[in-house]
Amino acid sequence: MTRPRLLDFAYGYMPAQIVYAAAELRLADALAEGPRTSAELAEKTGTHAPSLYRLLRALASMGVVAQREADLFELTSEGEPLRSDHPASVRGLIRLFCGPEVWRSWGDLAGTVRSGEPAWDRLIGMSSFEFMAGHEELAETFNRAMAEHTREAAPGVIEAYDFGRFGTIADLGGGDGTLLAAILRAVPDARGVLVDLPAGLAGAGRTLAEAGVAGRCEVVPGDFFESVPDGADAYLLKSVIHDWNDERAAAVLRTCRKAMRPDARLILVEFVMPPVIGPENAGNIMSDVNMMVVVDGRERTEREFRDLLESAGFRLTFITAAPTSSGYRVIEAAPAD
Repeated sequence: MTRPRLLDFAYGYMPAQIVYAAAELRLADALAEGPRTSAELAEKTGTHAPSLYRLLRALASMGVVAQREADLFELTSEGEPLRSDHPASVRGLIRLFCGPEVWRSWGDLAGTVRSGEPAWDRLIGMSSFEFMAGHEELAETFNRAMAEHTREAAPGVIEAYDFGRFGTIADLGGGDGTLLAAILRAVPDARGVLVDLPAGLAGAGRTLAEAGVAGRCEVVPGDFFESVPDGADAYLLKSVIHDWNDERAAAVLRTCRKAMRPDARLILVEFVMPPVIGPENAGNIMSDVNMMVVVDGRERTEREFRDLLESAGFRLTFITAAPTSSGYRVIEAAPAD
């Protein structure tokens, strides 16, 4: 009798926590210079050597490390992105999504479905944004994770949409500027305005300088619920609207609308849910459920985006026909007449 596939889903938390433990302990950083024994790695990571040996074997079974001898382990190409200094690092994403707060929230998914309230808020006693405002280390992990994810998504977004039409692009909630820096590199004549809360902008100076675009980008601390700089040709929000319910999302959009000239454009970079879901939409669905348990947000269909935009004084003018390689679509809207 074939084992039900449902069990593969049920056991999925095991490899997730194995990889999280490796990320938390900086094992990949400790292996960056070459093979090490479990005792050597335990000394570097401040861990219990026999227990670390067992974790290393688990990682070897997953292809993250290779066990070259009975007690000699080497980082594989599959495990390289666990390094904190790797150009394609995903350590921040793993630490965020498998970390204690998100982990607890997903553990009470049933409670969220029963109540309609985010598990994070019920379990931790405040919203995720409020919590991160008072926990610097988690906020840093969040910012790094968002930068890692945006780095992966940026090439597809730039390929899918003509940012060269705009002289000034304001990236709202743009964090350390990973996406805006990539756009400005692709559009040498454009200028940028990067807007986020002060904590979100912490790494912006370095990101913009390393991309060689710091001289063309103004960094502005601000809260997009209150105001955004006026005068830009385009207002860009990536993975912002999905963080909020319709009421709060519309409030962000109305703030943008107040700042925009009639010929300016609003650009949303978001997942767009199809009306009918199949296995190929798993990424969108997991993001939607994550929004449900961690924040009071959601992924939306094209119809839902159209209605939301209209409620905030916009008309949808363009949406990319197909998702980018990272699953995003680009939505353009103009101020309604």
